[in-house]
This record gives sequence, C-alpha cells and structure tokens, in this order.
Amino acid sequence: MPSAAVNQQPPNLDKYLKSLKGFPLESSIERLTSRAPDNNSLLKRRQIRGSECCAIATAHILLQVVARGKWQDVDGLLEAVYATGRRLVDAQPTELVVANIVRRVLALIRDEAAEDRNEPSSEPPSIAPMSPVVDATPPTQKSWSLPETVVARQDSVGDFPPSRAGLFPSYSSSNIPKSLFHLLSASPPSDFASAPSSSFRNSGTSTPTGRAGPVNNSQESTLRSEVIDGIEEILDEISQVDDQIAAQADAQIHPGDHVLVHRPSPTVQRFILRAALKRQFTVLITAEMPRPHSAPTDPHAAFAKKLSAAGINSIVLRSAASTAYMPRIDKVILGVRAILANGGVVADSGAATLARAAHQAGRAVVALAGIYKLSPEHPFDEESLIEWASPSTFVGFDDGPLVQGVEVRSAATELVPPELVDMYMTNLGTHSRDHLASLIADHYKPEDAGFHLSSDG
Repeated sequence: MPSAAVNQQPPNLDKYLKSLKGFPLESSIERLTSRAPDNNSLLKRRQIRGSECCAIATAHILLQVVARGKWQDVDGLLEAVYATGRRLVDAQPTELVVANIVRRVLALIRDEAAEDRNEPSSEPPSIAPMSPVVDATPPTQKSWSLPETVVARQDSVGDFPPSRAGLFPSYSSSNIPKSLFHLLSASPPSDFASAPSSSFRNSGTSTPTGRAGPVNNSQESTLRSEVIDGIEEILDEISQVDDQIAAQADAQIHPGDHVLVHRPSPTVQRFILRAALKRQFTVLITAEMPRPHSAPTDPHAAFAKKLSAAGINSIVLRSAASTAYMPRIDKVILGVRAILANGGVVADSGAATLARAAHQAGRAVVALAGIYKLSPEHPFDEESLIEWASPSTFVGFDDGPLVQGVEVRSAATELVPPELVDMYMTNLGTHSRDHLASLIADHYKPEDAGFHLSSDG
C-alpha cells in the first residue's frame, strides 16, 4: 500500500511530487503537514527544506486542491485553499514563502472570479442605453453624432429602460453650452440614488467578498482551469528566477571588484558565475566555523572549483575573520530566504554581522531573492522568524554536565535590519526599499496580507 511505502523511506521533494497522483488528496496534505509522531511530516521534520523547495511543494499541493478538491462556488474554493494553507504554515511557520504562495493563489482565485463576473452577459450592450436625451445644440455646433448603425439598432430595439438612462451621459449632452439653465436641465432625476444603485453595486465590478452564489458546471470548469493555469505560471516563475536574476550580474559586478558572498545559495552562485563570463574579479566566500562534533567538510568546494575553471580567484574565509577584509571589499551579496515589508531580510546566520560591518565601512549590501520571497509581513516578533538548528554539532552527549545544565541554541537564520540593506535584486529587476510597497501591492490582496498572522485553525 502507498502508506507503507511512505513509512519505509521518507521521500524528498522529487519523490513527493511524483507520488501526488497516486495518493488521495487528504493523504498528500497529511504527508506535508501532519504533526503525528508516527507520520513523516515533510515540512515539519525539514525533509523538504529551503525556500525554493517549500514554495514548489506549496504550489503543487494547492494545485491539487484546486484540481481535485470538491467545491461548488468561489467561496468554497477560497475556503479550501485557505484551510490547506493554514496547515502548511503551521507545519513550518519560519518559511515565509509558504504563506506567500498561499496568498498569491488566493489573489489569483479572486482575480479570476472577478473577471468571470465582469464578462459580458446576454443583456443588451452597454452602448444601447446611451440614447440621446433633449438636444438643445444647433446642428452647426455639433462636433459629432451617433453612428448610423447605432441609430438603426436603437430603432429596432425600441425604447430603452428609463431607469438606466441616468447611469450614463448622453452623447449629445457633451455639446450643451455650460450655462446654469442647461446644467440644471441635464442633471439626473432625483430618484437616481435609490433605484439603480443596488444593481450597480452588485454588478460584479468588485472583488468577491464571500457572498457569491453557486456557479454552474461550465463556470466551475472554467474557473478551475484558469486557476490551475495561474498556479502553473507561478511554478514557471519560480523555475526561472535564478536565470533572470543572473542576467543582471553584468550591471552589478565590475572588473577588478572584490565581492564578498556569505554562504552562497544557488541563486548567488549562478549570479556570480554569470558575471564571470565577462568580468575578472575576486570572490571571497564566507563559510561556517568547523564544528567540533561534525566531520570536516567544505560545502562550497564545488562552487570554488567552478570559479577556478572560469578564471576567477576565490578566497574561502571563516565567518569570524571575514569582517577584517571589509576595507578591501567593494560589495557584499547575500542570498536571502525572505524579504519583509519593511525591507529587512531573513538570511543565514552570520549575515547580519557582515551587513553591519559593510555598513560601517560604506560598502553596498545587495540582497538577491525571487519576487515570490517578498512577504507583506512586518517583523513584529523577530523570534518567530528565526529558524533554530540542532545544537548537537556544538555540544555532544559526551559532555554530560553541559548538556544537562546549559541550554545551547544554534540559529540557522537571522534577521538583517532594513537599514543595513542597500539594494534588492529580484527576477523583476533592481529595487530600492521604497519600491517594495508597490511590489507587495502588485502581488497580494489586502484581505490576504494578514494570512500568516491569523491564528484560526
């Protein structure tokens, strides 16, 4: 049975995505979010980790909710996505990209539903009610008149509903002389606000507010396919982020620069390697201090080898000694896990120290991240944004008194204050801190901004 296979070997992201079609929807959600001790929660136990992997897993499971979930209307779909998103966020609250993807899918559903409601219906075209009223303008003063086709159509349809005449300005009234008499005579009837206002407010021009009626099978199928296409576009965007950011490398790195990168992520590595195709510069790589209870490894050896093959000099530094090189550094590049609404970034531990040293030395700090990592949240509770790693690499169980009497905490991430970051580079271009608010407004709905902060469920 599939459940037995899961218990035998917890899958990584690739295995999980391949198995989605073979499991029921609820089982697939449980494998990501369950907190049961006998269940391998891939997010809770960090078997799927990293911003990109978590974003991909979130988008795929929400796609399954849209494609295979049982919902009858827009409200039902919003509730299903919201409930699944809450479970994903609760399983891994420090990965802000999970909530970001949920917000974008919610915004996508609202936009598609609003477009469907605004589509033309079987009612007469909106140009029909624009019939001429009293025309006091002499023919010599007319700048233009109704087309003959519209006049003919008006004759064939007959009289238009008088209650809608006040909703639209007439064509000929635009040429009435601006005297007090004509202004008063052209004003709408006094009962305009009472009669047609209710139908106008409910015409579908606003975002769905949770009161939409049930949709028929055709509308449901159309909405389902449109939302699925939108989620697939989000997945395509995530897959192209690194290449789009790397395309801007030539404008940021100049010949002879000394560039400091802190624990370079795949995005930073591709950015540096793209610049190495046309530039000659030096890369300083900061690495973690060797752990006393772990095997000595160099996680950036493969990256240094690629730099050497490209003819780029690279120097590997320990985090504690990297600040001493700051006077020789031209630019600090950070691969971040999230960008907050105020401009602060969540990055690997040690990044704040480097950013502060660069700020004191007058060196630019550049944060690289896909736009899907931009979060509308503010860091009111910094502790909730930090991911804590296992302290076993610092303290072993052979240190009995130390293990029992001291609480050892090892931070995997930390928050870099916004005043220490000079520039933000995303797949949409280079941005300043003041531009982040408009980017957030472009990608998220105001009603979903507090999704991660809510505590229901």
